[in-house]
Amino acid sequence: MTTTQVRAACPHDCPDTCALLITVEDGVATEVRGDPDHPTTAGVLCTKVARYTERTYHPERLLYPMRRVGRKGEGKFERISWDQALAEIAARLGGIAARAPQAILPYSYCGTMGLVQGESMSSRFFNQLGASQLDRTICAMAGFVGYTYTIGATIGTDLEQFQDSKLIIIWGGNPIASNLHFWMRAQEAKRRGAKLIAIDPYRSLTAEKCQQHIALLPGTDAALALGMMHVLIRENLLDEDYIARHTLGFPQLKARAAEWTPERAAQTCGITVDEVVGLARDYGQAAQRGEPVAIRVNYGVQRVRGGGMSVRTIACLPALVGAWRHAAGGIQLSSSGSFPANRAALQRPDLLKQPVRTINMTTIGDDLLKDGSPEFGPKIEAVIVYNANPLAIAPDSAKVMQGFQREDLFTVVLEHFQTDSADYADILLPATTQLEHVDAHLAYGHLYMMANNAAIAPLGEAKPNTEIFRLLAARMGFDDPCFGQSDDQLAAQAFDGRDARALHFDWDALKRRGWQKLNMPDAPFAAGGFPTPSGKCEFYSATMLADGYDPVPTYIPPYESVATNPELALKYPLAMISPPARNFLNSSFVNVKSLRSAEGEPHLDIHPADCAPRGIVDGEMVRIFNDRGSFVARARVTPKARAGLVVGLSVWWKKLASDGKNANEVTSQRLTDMGRAPTFYDTLVQVEKAAP
Repeated sequence: MTTTQVRAACPHDCPDTCALLITVEDGVATEVRGDPDHPTTAGVLCTKVARYTERTYHPERLLYPMRRVGRKGEGKFERISWDQALAEIAARLGGIAARAPQAILPYSYCGTMGLVQGESMSSRFFNQLGASQLDRTICAMAGFVGYTYTIGATIGTDLEQFQDSKLIIIWGGNPIASNLHFWMRAQEAKRRGAKLIAIDPYRSLTAEKCQQHIALLPGTDAALALGMMHVLIRENLLDEDYIARHTLGFPQLKARAAEWTPERAAQTCGITVDEVVGLARDYGQAAQRGEPVAIRVNYGVQRVRGGGMSVRTIACLPALVGAWRHAAGGIQLSSSGSFPANRAALQRPDLLKQPVRTINMTTIGDDLLKDGSPEFGPKIEAVIVYNANPLAIAPDSAKVMQGFQREDLFTVVLEHFQTDSADYADILLPATTQLEHVDAHLAYGHLYMMANNAAIAPLGEAKPNTEIFRLLAARMGFDDPCFGQSDDQLAAQAFDGRDARALHFDWDALKRRGWQKLNMPDAPFAAGGFPTPSGKCEFYSATMLADGYDPVPTYIPPYESVATNPELALKYPLAMISPPARNFLNSSFVNVKSLRSAEGEPHLDIHPADCAPRGIVDGEMVRIFNDRGSFVARARVTPKARAGLVVGLSVWWKKLASDGKNANEVTSQRLTDMGRAPTFYDTLVQVEKAAP
C-alpha cells in the first residue's frame, strides 16, 4: 500500500479557511485532518469538514454529464458524453450571443472560495462572451461598504491576537457554528479572565457560553452602538489623544450621539437602559484601564435594511476608546482587505469589448421574470450556475422557482450533487471537489495565503470548473492565449508578489508549505494610517455624503418590524431570522447523511409567550407565512428566541424538507441601505399550527 499526505485548504464560505492534511492510500483519500502546525487551524476542524471524505465519495456524487428529459424541476436526466454536452451548450450560447450576449447570465457565489476555481477561467469566459455581469452581494456587501467608509478597507484585528483581549464583544454572530477558530481564541481569552458579551436577538450556542447576552431586536444594532457612544462621551470614557490624532469628524459624531440617550436606545432595541449603560461602561472603562478591548462583528448585523450603516456605526467604537492601540484590541469584520489578490490578472476584465449590465444575484427571482426593455436590457435567456444553489439560497424563493421553471430559459448547472437548482438544469455537468483540483485561497478570518493541492484524481468524468470553461471557450472559438493557461499558471497569478504584504509570493513554495502569513503589523492602526481618503478613521465621511448617504453614523430602521411597519405587523406580528444551522454551511453539506441526521429536520424556535396565544406546543408542526409564501417546520418552544422573534436555522435543501420548501419562501428581495445586499433578517411572519 502506498500512503501519502497532501496539503490542502478548506474551500468553503467560512472565515477559518483551514489548512488541511489529506491522507491518501493507493489513490483513495481516507482521512481529512486539520494541520496542527498551521497557527489558526491548530489541528482542529469543524464537524462538517472533518467528514469531507464522506462528501467526496458520497454515493450520489454527480459523475457524468447529463441532459434533462423530464419537466424543469422534476430532476429527471439521461447520461450524455462530454462532447455532446459541450456541443449543445456552445450551440445554445453561441446563438444567443450572436443576437444579445447580455441575455446570458452567470450565477455563482462561494460554493468554493478559491481564487482559481471560483473566479478565474469562468470570469474570462463570460467577459470574452460579453455576458451580463453578476453583482455578488448575497452575503456580506452591506457591511463591507459600511466598514470601508469608516476604516478604509476590510482590515482589522488579527485572529491570533484575540486570546489576549480582556473584553470581547461578539456582535451578530455565532462563531461556535460558523467561526470555530475565533471561538477557540475567545475561549482562551475567557480562561485568562476576559469577559465575553454576545449581542444577538437569539440565544445561540455562543451566547449561552458568554458571561452576558444582550438580546436586542433584529435590525437595531446601530441604535445600540449610538447609545453606547452617548454614554462613552457623557462619562468621558474616551481616548481623546487618539481621537484628536487619528479620527475625522468627532464634533459631528458627538452631536449625533447626543440624540441617542440610553433610554431612547433601549426602547428602540427592546432591551433595558441598564444593558445599554452597562455595555458602554464595560467597554470604555476597560479601555481606560489600558486593557485590550475587541469587537468581532459578524454578518448577522448587516442582513437588514440598515445593515451597512449598522456596521459603519459599530466600526467607529474602537477609535473612540483607543482600542486600536493594542494588537488584541480593535474590531474584525473581515480580513480579506489585507490580501493583495490579483483579481484583474485572474479575471481579465480587459476581455470585455464594451460595458455590460449588472444583475444583482439577490433579485434573481424578479429579474428572471422580466421581459426585455430599454431600462432592463434584454430578457435573460440563459443562466450558467456554478458554486451556487439559487433555488435554496436566494430570497423570495417562489419567484426564483417560477423564473427557473421557464421553458425558454436555457440553464446549465455545474455541481457535485443534484441540488434543488440542479433539478432545473437543461444540462448538468459534474464538477470536482476540493480534493480533486488545484486552487489558491485567501481568507476572511485570518492572514494566511493558502494553497490547495489535488489529493486524488477526479472521480468519474468530473472536471474542475476551470477545465469546463476552457473547453467551452475552445468550442466557441475563443483563441486568446489566456484560455490555455493551466490551473497552476492561474494560481501563480493569485497574489501580487510585488506587494510587501505578500512577501514575494511564490506559488511553488506555497504549494509545498501549504500556507504563508501576510506581512502585516500586529496592531494595524496603533498609529493611525487608516486607508481612508483622509488617512483617519472617518466618523464623518465626505465620500458617503457624495454617494448620497448621511455622512455621520445614524440609525436606519428595518423595513419590516412592529415599530416601523405597524400595519404589516397586524397581519404578521413576529420577526424572523434564519441564521446558519451548525451542521450546514449555507446549503452545503445538507445532503451528507450524518450531518443532516445531527441537525434532524427543519425547526422553528419560538418563545413560550408567542406559543400560548397560538395554541402551539413543543414538537408540533407549524406553518410560517407572510404575503411572499410559507414553509413548515417543527416547533421548539424555547426562551432562546426572545419574545416576538422566531428563528429558523438554515439553509435546508427544499427537496429534503417535508413540504419541499425552506425559510427563503418568506424572505424579501429588498436590498440594504448600501452595498445592494439582501435583507434576510428583515422579515415579519405569522405562525400557526400546520394542517395535518
